Order: sequence, then C-alpha cells, then structure tokens
Amino acid sequence: MKRIVMLTGLGALLCHTSCKPSKAEEKEGDSKFFVTNPIRMDTSVTKEYVSQIRSVRNIEIRAQERGYLENILIDEGQFVKKGQLLFKIMPKIYESELAKAQAEAKAAEIELQNTQALSDKNVVSPNELAMAKAKLEKANAEMSLAKVHLAFTEIRSPFDGYIDRLPLKLGSLIDEGELLTTLSDNSEMFVYYNVSEPEYLDYKNSEQNGAKTKVNLLEANNEQFKYPGVVETIESEFNNETGNIAFRAKFPNPNKLLKHGETGKVLMTVPLKNALIIPQKATYEIQDKKYVFVVDKNNVLKSREIAIEAQMPDLFVVKSGVGENDRILLEGVQKVKDNDKITYQFQDPATVITHLRLKAE
Repeated sequence: MKRIVMLTGLGALLCHTSCKPSKAEEKEGDSKFFVTNPIRMDTSVTKEYVSQIRSVRNIEIRAQERGYLENILIDEGQFVKKGQLLFKIMPKIYESELAKAQAEAKAAEIELQNTQALSDKNVVSPNELAMAKAKLEKANAEMSLAKVHLAFTEIRSPFDGYIDRLPLKLGSLIDEGELLTTLSDNSEMFVYYNVSEPEYLDYKNSEQNGAKTKVNLLEANNEQFKYPGVVETIESEFNNETGNIAFRAKFPNPNKLLKHGETGKVLMTVPLKNALIIPQKATYEIQDKKYVFVVDKNNVLKSREIAIEAQMPDLFVVKSGVGENDRILLEGVQKVKDNDKITYQFQDPATVITHLRLKAE
C-alpha cells in the first residue's frame, strides 16, 4: 500500500515538472513589454561647467612709503567706502621734509621779489631774473613732491569694497611696496568657465542677433544662485593643452553673497544638433555604468553598455552604445535579464518622448 502511494506521488511530481514552462517561455507568456528605438533630433540641454568666481575689481593695497605702521583703521572683512582712510604710516619724517621744502620755496620767492626790483632799475641782468624765477619753480616743485610723499603716509580706499586679511600689525616697519591687504568690489561678479571647441561652435552658430546668453550659477552647496547672469565675453584663443576656450559671465550680487575666490558651476543651455535620445527609464545602472536591453531579431534581450553625453528631464543624450535602428526595452528593465525572450509591443519613439515631456510639464 505504501509503495502505491509513493509511486502515485512520484508520478504527480514528474507531471508537475514536465508541465511547467521554461523560464524564457514564462517571460514571453506572462506579460507583454514595450519596446522603442532611439531617436535623432535637434535639441538643447543644460550643461554644468566648473567655474571660478572673481570680483569685478580685486586689487592689492600696498605701502607707497617706508616707515612704521602707526594706525590701522579697519578690520578684516569690513566694508569700506571710496576715499576712506585705511592705514597711516608714521608721518614725522615727511612732515619735516615738507616744512623744509616750504621754507626753501618761501626763500626763493623773496629772492625773486628782490631780483625783480633790481631788474626794474636795470641793476641786474635779465638772466639773473630768469635764474631767480627758475629757482622759485624748482622750490615749488620740491614742495609739491614733499606733499605727495606726506600724502602717501595716509592710505585710502580707491573704491567701495571689502577688506581681506591684514598680515601686518601696529608698529610694523614696512617697506615701500609691501602688501597691507586686498580690496574686493563685490557689487558684481565675474564667473569664468571653460567650454570645449564643439560646444563653442554650436554656441556661436546659435547666437541670435548678438543677444547675450543668460546663464545660472550652481553654488558649492548645490543651491542655485537666485540672480541669473549673462555671458559677456569669450577669450580670443583656445588652450592648446585642453582644447577649451574660456567664457566669462557677469552676475549681479546685490546681497554680497558671492565672494572673490569661490567656486561653483555655471548652468548654460547648449544646443545639440542631431542628438541621439533615449528615455531614462529604458536604462539601468551597474557600478556607475549605464546599460540598456537591446532586443535582437529573435526577440531575445541583450544587455549593452552605453555612454551618456548629456541629461535632460526624463531623457538621456547617448554618445555611444546604441543606434537609431536598435530596438530597446522601454519599461520593465528590472524584471528581466540577459537572454530572456519577450513578447513586446513597439511604440513610436517620437510619441514616447512627447508623452514623457507632457508628464514632466
């Protein structure tokens, strides 16, 4: 009796095994997949360019005379106005030189007056009068020079801006030309970034009536700067080593958030001619590499690595890996694997992209 039960169970198991469909057949019969082609079209993408942020004016404040630093009237990071007194170098020597020059100028003036009186009476020659006049002019020039040297002991701000680090302390003996601080005008900011030669050519070909291109700035914390800028100028030469050319954009900075020396990323819309586009949902990623499933002539899936040139909302611009005539799996890439055989329904790529864009809007 036990033997009959065992034989009956074995027969049921064999029947269950033999009646179960193969895995490929299961994929083919259980569900229907959607397939499409990559499509070529003219479009535009927003690209990120690593950038360097610079003040519209950033200068070094240096001593113009030698002496002891008598007074520091500002602090690091302080905002200063044009003409504001920043530093004072001990002026005693230059005050004495000015007093001496003033005295010599006064003496030369008196001498000229006496010579003029004698010349009027024909006591002295015209040459002596001319020499007295020249002596006074020389004395006045030396007095003016002494005033300039004295003025150099007071160092004032040449424009509105922010003070940087103060490397010297009160009482320091400074030489002529020594660095005292740096001054930055942050009312507007220059942002420099490098563009490849093909992108430069596309940019120039897409320019309209010389209108300036608007760009945005992504700050180091990945927050977008709230004020857009414009591309103002492009350098005259390409870098032979990198093949890039530098663009310069100007950004308003009313809140003074941006500082000289910051970094960020410029977001610029770049036209792409005859770009190959696929939906993002048709891809999957393994170890930072992107793949799609290509359907062969037998309806079998083959995994293929692709290179991405640019990214748009819901779409990728493909650099290499697939072509226009390849059929790629549109949805369900996580449900299948290499060599699975599927039943599919083809969808027109233009229709697929249109629906993706409508969804994004």
